[in-house]
Amino acid sequence: MVVLSVPAEVTVILLDIEGTTTPIAFVKDILFPYIKENVKEYLQTHWEEEECQQDINLLRKQAEEDSHLDGAVPIPAASGNGADDLQRMIQAVVDNVCWQMSLDRKTTALKQLQGHMWRVAFKAGSMKAEFFEDVVPAVRKWREVGMKVYIYSSGSVEAQKLLFGHSTEGDILELVDGHFDTKIGHKVESESYRKIASSIGCSTNNILFLTDVTREASAAEEADVHVAVVVRPGNAGLTDDEKTYFSLITSFSELCLPSST
Repeated sequence: MVVLSVPAEVTVILLDIEGTTTPIAFVKDILFPYIKENVKEYLQTHWEEEECQQDINLLRKQAEEDSHLDGAVPIPAASGNGADDLQRMIQAVVDNVCWQMSLDRKTTALKQLQGHMWRVAFKAGSMKAEFFEDVVPAVRKWREVGMKVYIYSSGSVEAQKLLFGHSTEGDILELVDGHFDTKIGHKVESESYRKIASSIGCSTNNILFLTDVTREASAAEEADVHVAVVVRPGNAGLTDDEKTYFSLITSFSELCLPSST
């Protein structure tokens, strides 16, 4: 087994989710299709609720910002023409959500609606989050030796908490010290990692970030964060240069912590 020694100054481990703690297949084959298959029914059921209206307003605002993009789908404001108008607006939201998802966009507006929809599914027990088998034992071990563990994902904080609260391993939220999403900044921007360190109350070089995406790893490294790229089944392949440049692990058990030597 390859062992990667964690630098002595590291006190925080920051984890990506998709392709790092959780199989990409779970996200691509279960979470995302659920949205596409259920978004219309969800909107029809929850349309009058304040939370749903906030989600739609955020999506409408995003659609206005996207109006210059090829294929962008506008979301009209209500014109007060009864049931036909409502169905027209719902269909516009459905089309906009599907358009954003087809481009694998990470907008806060999209992620917020997705998080609220997944909440319904998780709380109904119709869906449980999957984690790679090495994840939970490793995180427990890290915490035993005093490491703090945080999550940084493009999925909303609420969606993250749903995954950790309703997993095949049970409720494992207690293993996580905190959560960050794109509200703090995008994962490919180095400034995001400085903001995370500031929020946690540590230096960037006290953090080890584990991700499967090399652009995110590069951004974190620019901010003086330690990084390791996680290689999992189903993840995008790495170039020879990336394999040479980055520290790679295939399991969390390959990390050797300073206090566990």
